[in-house]
Amino acid sequence: MTENSTTQCLLFPNIFPKPVVAQFDQRHGSSDGGAILLKAADRQIQLTQALAACLKDERQPGKVDHAVEELLAQRIFGMACGYADANDAARLAADPVHKMLLGRDPVEGQDLASQPTLCRFENAPDRKQLYRIGEALADRVIARHRRRLHGRAKLLTIDLDATDDPTHGAQQLTFFNRHYDTWCYLPLLGFLSFNDEKEQYLCAAVLRPGNAPARRGAIGILWRILQRVWAAFPKARVRVRLDGGFADPFLLNFLDAMGVEYVVAMASNAVLNRLAELQMEQARQLSEASRKTEHVYGEACYRAGSWSAERRVIFKAEVVWQENKPSKDNPRFVITNLKQSPQGIYERVYCERGEIENRIKELHYGLEIDRTSCTSFLANQFRVMMTAAAYVLLQEIRLRAARTACARAQVWTLRERLLKLGASVVVSVRRVMIHLPVSFPFLSSFRQIALSFGASSG
Repeated sequence: MTENSTTQCLLFPNIFPKPVVAQFDQRHGSSDGGAILLKAADRQIQLTQALAACLKDERQPGKVDHAVEELLAQRIFGMACGYADANDAARLAADPVHKMLLGRDPVEGQDLASQPTLCRFENAPDRKQLYRIGEALADRVIARHRRRLHGRAKLLTIDLDATDDPTHGAQQLTFFNRHYDTWCYLPLLGFLSFNDEKEQYLCAAVLRPGNAPARRGAIGILWRILQRVWAAFPKARVRVRLDGGFADPFLLNFLDAMGVEYVVAMASNAVLNRLAELQMEQARQLSEASRKTEHVYGEACYRAGSWSAERRVIFKAEVVWQENKPSKDNPRFVITNLKQSPQGIYERVYCERGEIENRIKELHYGLEIDRTSCTSFLANQFRVMMTAAAYVLLQEIRLRAARTACARAQVWTLRERLLKLGASVVVSVRRVMIHLPVSFPFLSSFRQIALSFGASSG
């Protein structure tokens, strides 16, 4: 055996009745056979094409082997398959399925771009190109759901939230954040949901310095989204939900000027605590009698010193009961212009924004949106946007999986069930055959999703 062949061969001599040899010699095989669903989803949304149109290729044409759209698609599809780093490009360069995703012949086609090429690609876009990519991402997501809902929606809800992105090197604009107790970036993410649907669709992702206040960039992102949803759904009501970090007078004035509905959490202060004292006393008495956590709802008109007008504030006067410990007051306050009852607003409107935490968890643990290890801040912003695009494709697959075992699966589960399929690729004169396992537990889910993307049976 040569040195190279020994690295591709493993021997298990004492585990099974006969010695077992694992030989990595399947040259036309792939571990991502189900990734063709990503290509089908991208074809429906036209996402990579729209994002690539925002990029300017300044390379010498005669020396270009990989077009900008191919490089972008290679990174986005790779991220969706779990390859967050460009370092994996060396092993995946000849993968037949990944070559197919870029429109190349899976056997005879040119290999994919190398890690150095992808690294140069990630560092190429400037601020204007990245801004246009952000606009294109929002355009494609909103256009997709406009077609899905036939332009008819009663209520559109916009949720914004920031998350921490810990850094471990000398990246530009990484700063120490006291709240998260680490050096980090603070990406701001925007999600859009329709009517009473539970799913929140990612439509904006902006990387920010680690010391940015929660509200930085929020007005710009909201304005970008509002322009597009009003154009796509002119008759729909628009609602904005934000947590306490966004309770800024300029942002509240902006929401009032736009004429949208809003619910914005607010930190407690002496005046608000005094306004809620009657309900807090009632909650204390109820908790002492029942020996359980109790809460009472109320409302008040309130104007902070920096506000331009008086606003409605609802509050949940809550007392948390703890066994063998003193009970604890836990008042919560929300600024709103809605007219419903305080309990209805808090429980059926504001609390539902907590679902955004699951979407952010998917981005962190399913797609590693915090893999911002480039030195350049703009390169890291580009990575965040490509990760967001990969997430949009996976959300499209989950949307097509309605009423299947994958309907509510997290993105890492979707990847394990639908994309990570051992496949053997055979090319003939007339067609390309992808041979997938017969013993595939989620065949029915895969089949339904494929049919919804336009595949034919038989």
